[in-house]
Amino acid sequence: MAIELNQPALRHARALIRDGKVVKDERDDWSEAAPSAADENAFLDKEGWTAYSHWHLGVDHSANRETKGAYSFPFGDFSKVHRSGVISGESRAGQYDHDEIRDALRSLLELIDGS
Repeated sequence: MAIELNQPALRHARALIRDGKVVKDERDDWSEAAPSAADENAFLDKEGWTAYSHWHLGVDHSANRETKGAYSFPFGDFSKVHRSGVISGESRAGQYDHDEIRDALRSLLELIDGS
């Protein structure tokens, strides 16, 4: 499993932040703010896999692109970027040596905190 930075998702996150579509919550809030499996399924049914992928900074190109397992490091609730999701993802990416993803999340956090 080779998880890589999902560049379209990074562009999507930056655009959302620039447009003010951000929840400036705290790190511990992500457990409540993260989409549930039911939320994910509803979003997939309505928007499809490409839109779903744009909410995850990690992608495993060796996995089936039409499975949730292909995507990791979510950063929002399918409408807004959550600061808590960015912080949580940055920490997790650092723990598992996904340096490029960690650095991208760090840059998103700086963008959020600077807005």
